[in-house]
Amino acid sequence: MTSPDALVRVATSHGVTTLTLDSPHNRNALSTPLMTELLAGLAAAVADEAVRVIVLDHTGPIFCSGADLTETAAAYASGTMPARMLGDVLAALHECPKPVLARVAGPARAGGLGLIAAADLAVCAAAATFAFTEVRIGVIPAVISATVLPRLHPRAAAELYLTGDTFDGRRAAEIGLVTAAVPADELDGAVRRYRDALVRGAPAALAGAKALLRRPAAADLRAELADLTALSTRYFLSEDGVEGVAAFREKRPPRWVVELDGDE
Repeated sequence: MTSPDALVRVATSHGVTTLTLDSPHNRNALSTPLMTELLAGLAAAVADEAVRVIVLDHTGPIFCSGADLTETAAAYASGTMPARMLGDVLAALHECPKPVLARVAGPARAGGLGLIAAADLAVCAAAATFAFTEVRIGVIPAVISATVLPRLHPRAAAELYLTGDTFDGRRAAEIGLVTAAVPADELDGAVRRYRDALVRGAPAALAGAKALLRRPAAADLRAELADLTALSTRYFLSEDGVEGVAAFREKRPPRWVVELDGDE
């Protein structure tokens, strides 16, 4: 059970773990305690074989305001910046073998955009606002670039990194930061649709598909095709592959499908 004073709420039901940033008093800023709890929640979800999908959510009107600048200012004397842990969080999200779906109902700034980009899928409210504000306080969006730049169109990245200007959910979808932007009253329904689609995938196949998405472009196309053909064959001959083909032919759900309640 999650502690009453936790900064990240953890709830698991029907194969879905929801990690909710719950530090609205400081706009869900990325403090060391919050990031520590987020890493622990991710690790527990990955270790739980019953968990199929991870949803990253938030309480309060703001998704995440970025680094905890109060904590950062206090850390100047030691020279150990809280941003160091952000790299661990982004790596854990990126490397997670289970699909990560972000629900963004409100504004995100700086490091918060790194979390969104690290998720496999992200759905935001169209009215939510975003900004890479780092240059306006004399720093750069260095750590989050590892997850953000592969998502963004290069011209948009240059504009938004250099100006620090605010943009809305529609623009976030256009430039690749989020998967979809919807009216606020349709956000939960859109998140449910993605969640319900994700739990229909075989766990090993979802992990394999995520690995494909991270695979670098090959210089030798024929060698790459040979590797991918061998990989495809392994999946078709796997236990899940045999079951999936049989289920399709027999017009029934494969055994790994998790039935979800419509209102969850």
